[in-house]
Amino acid sequence: MTDKVQRLIGRMRDDLSQVTPSAIRSFDQEVSKIPGIIKLTLGEPDFNTPEHIKNAAIESIKENHTHYAPSNGTPELRAAVANFLDKKYQLNYSAENVIVTVGATESIWTAVSSIVNRGDKVIIPTPIWPMYIPITKVNGAEPVFLDTSDNHFVLTPEKLEQAIKENGDAVKAVVLNFPSNPTGMTYRREDVKAIAEVVKKYDVFVIADEIYSELTYGDKHVSIAEYLPDQTILINGVSKSHAMTGWRIGVLCAPEPIIKQLAKIHQYSVTTATRVAQDAAQEAFENGFEDGSEMKLEYEKRANFVYEEMTKMGFTAHQPEGAFYLFTKIPASLNMDDKTFCRKLAYENKVALVAGSSFGPGGEGYIRISYAASMDNLKESMKRIKEFMGSRV
Repeated sequence: MTDKVQRLIGRMRDDLSQVTPSAIRSFDQEVSKIPGIIKLTLGEPDFNTPEHIKNAAIESIKENHTHYAPSNGTPELRAAVANFLDKKYQLNYSAENVIVTVGATESIWTAVSSIVNRGDKVIIPTPIWPMYIPITKVNGAEPVFLDTSDNHFVLTPEKLEQAIKENGDAVKAVVLNFPSNPTGMTYRREDVKAIAEVVKKYDVFVIADEIYSELTYGDKHVSIAEYLPDQTILINGVSKSHAMTGWRIGVLCAPEPIIKQLAKIHQYSVTTATRVAQDAAQEAFENGFEDGSEMKLEYEKRANFVYEEMTKMGFTAHQPEGAFYLFTKIPASLNMDDKTFCRKLAYENKVALVAGSSFGPGGEGYIRISYAASMDNLKESMKRIKEFMGSRV
């Protein structure tokens, strides 16, 4: 590195010093080099995008939909999103309440960047998908972590209200991610209603990441936007529900005056999402109402299998209620922290999992297993983990 480059790095924004590359992706890249490794690391559906959606994209190209789309998304897609959310979750949105984003990731960036000022605080229940943390920090705000590990990984209204009172007017937003990555837990109607009763007392936003809403086992998903329509910035999309991660289409929904403000950050960040991908997503929202059902049934079978196998080996876990993750505690008898466990398992027995400490306070000592993998790979992984455990008895 030249002296000039070193000096220029020193002149970059201070907030970047608080941000490190994703530990999850860094570890995934590292272990990908191990011959024969089975990776249960990333949240990537192993299903392919349904044929009718792919065909819609092909037709879009044939129709020369290869130019800029409107910044907030095509009117047809935004209307389809609103209709889908209304029919599925009784949310009273119209096209004017919707922004189409470049994946749910951009939705998170746009939401946080639009609402926080330097010195504000964002309440983040943990363990949680870690992207919220650096995005909050790089925008000059402070994360307030609420460890939910003592309540089946569900935030209690009492803990939330205490945090809001303790931090006062500095609290700008509360993040809710359910069904949860990494824990696989979700909020039932009574939980959602109780959280809403607390939040409505205060002038704070709820950033509700409900990208896994179509993948719940048992009770149907209940959106907090049903109870807090004025305060909720809702994040959803087609990545998990329709196996479209690579298409990069997410959605932001909020009251129209708030959407107009969010649209400023969105427009100056990405201009617009890809038109062909938007046409494919329109097909997903219009004619793929039940595309997630078959995938969900298979995920539930895998969840039951992995849960049973891991508990037999002495791991402690809650039965997954949604998404496609098992979050399980490493037996104390191993006397091994989560990062060491994952590294040894990867290099010795060729199974890659994610250390729970990657997901914030409350995740220490846990591992996350993504069962968005074939049953053959899951069976072989359980066999290898059992061998790993047996070698340490």
